[in-house]
Amino acid sequence: MSTIDPTARIEDGAVIGEGTSIGPYCVIGRHVVIGPNCKLIAHVNVAGHTTIAAGCVIYPFAALGGPPQDLSYRGEPTRLEIGEGCTIREGATMNVGTMKGGGITRVGARGYFMNNSHVGHDCMVGNDVIFATSATLGGHCEIGDFVYIGGLSAVHQFVRIGSQTMIGGVCGVRGDVIPFGLANGQYARLEGLNIIGMKRRKFTRERLAAVRSFYQKLFHGPGMFAERLSMVRSLASTDPAIAEILAFIGDGKHRALCLPADQRDKQ
Repeated sequence: MSTIDPTARIEDGAVIGEGTSIGPYCVIGRHVVIGPNCKLIAHVNVAGHTTIAAGCVIYPFAALGGPPQDLSYRGEPTRLEIGEGCTIREGATMNVGTMKGGGITRVGARGYFMNNSHVGHDCMVGNDVIFATSATLGGHCEIGDFVYIGGLSAVHQFVRIGSQTMIGGVCGVRGDVIPFGLANGQYARLEGLNIIGMKRRKFTRERLAAVRSFYQKLFHGPGMFAERLSMVRSLASTDPAIAEILAFIGDGKHRALCLPADQRDKQ
C-alpha cells in the first residue's frame, strides 16, 4: 500500500507504485510514473515525463524531470528515466532530454547521487555510479558503469567517460576519459589506471599486469600517440579490458581524449 502525506500535491494522471511513500510537501506532475517501494522523503519535485523505477530513495529538494537548460527547448514532451535502486540526495537535479539529443535523459540502476549533483539533458548514465557533492554533467554526456566522479567536478557537454573510471575532485573534464582510467587535476589529465576499482571488480594480478603494460605502451611509449595506438591494436585479444579501451577510443573518432600531462603536445 502506498502512503501519501496530506501536504503532498500529486496531479491527476501521475502513477504511484505499490509500497511507495510520498512525504510532506512533495510535488508530482501529471506525466510522472514512480515505481513500487520508492521513498520520497519530503519537498521532492518530480516534473515532466519522468519515470522512476522501483526502490529509489529521494531526499529533500531534489528536482527531477525539469526542462533542459538548453535555449532551443520549446516544451516538447521529452523524457527522463531513472533506474531502480538509486539514491538521490538533497538538492540533486536531473533534466529531461531535448529533441535534437534523442529526446531522453537516462540514468541507470543503483546510482548514488550526492547533494547538489546534476545530470544535464540527453545524458546517458550507466549503472552503479557515484556522483559526489556537486558533481555536474553538461548535456549529452555518456557515463559508463561503476564510474566515480569527485566532488565539485564538472564534465563538459558531449564528453564520454568510460566504465570503471575515477574522476578526482574539483576537476574540469574536457576530453573523453578511457575505461578504467584515473583522471585528476584542475583541467583533468589522465594519471593512470583505476587500480583500486579494478581490484574491487576482481581483476587478477595477471590481468592488472597486462593492462598496465598496455597502458604504458599506449600513453608513455615513444613516438606520436597515433603511432602508438596503431602498434597496440593487436593487444585487443589479450584481455577484455584492453579491448574495451581500444573500442572506446575508436568509437570517439576525432574527439578529444584526456591524456597524461606529458603527452598533451605529442598527439
